[in-house]
Amino acid sequence: MGPRLRTAGVALLALLPFTLLGCGLGEDDADDGTDKVPAPEASTKARERVQAYLDAMTAKDPDAGRNQLCAAMQVRFDAAATGPNGDFADHFEVPEATITDIRTGPLGQEVSTTVTVTVGKKAAGAKKATRPLLFTVTREGADWCIAGEEPGGHTSEPSVTP
Repeated sequence: MGPRLRTAGVALLALLPFTLLGCGLGEDDADDGTDKVPAPEASTKARERVQAYLDAMTAKDPDAGRNQLCAAMQVRFDAAATGPNGDFADHFEVPEATITDIRTGPLGQEVSTTVTVTVGKKAAGAKKATRPLLFTVTREGADWCIAGEEPGGHTSEPSVTP
């Protein structure tokens, strides 16, 4: 082997690890800060969290509802949950709450629900209303939690426009 060929071979071997890194072969499995979760697992975890929250609303159990929320949501929850418009207000009941759709959204799993609320005493002519609510569920550390709740939601079938 001539000196030129030997130098070229050494240079090629020296560059090989950098080439492999570009292909992803030299990377370790350390967390890069992104949440890479298989869609079925994310959907299941989102359904579990929202169902537990809906069950807490039906049972009038604010502590159980609070446990489903991300830390940032808990501060607002503490201030409003049992207030006049809160999910756990004393003057209304939630006889029915149903998950209608789950899909991936820009901020996490979007869980659409319909919540039926009865306001007032049944004997005094209670009023009943069904409203859609959209929950956003995401990962916070190793756990899943509700990161948002707002009026509205998705239909059970994604809409397609021609």
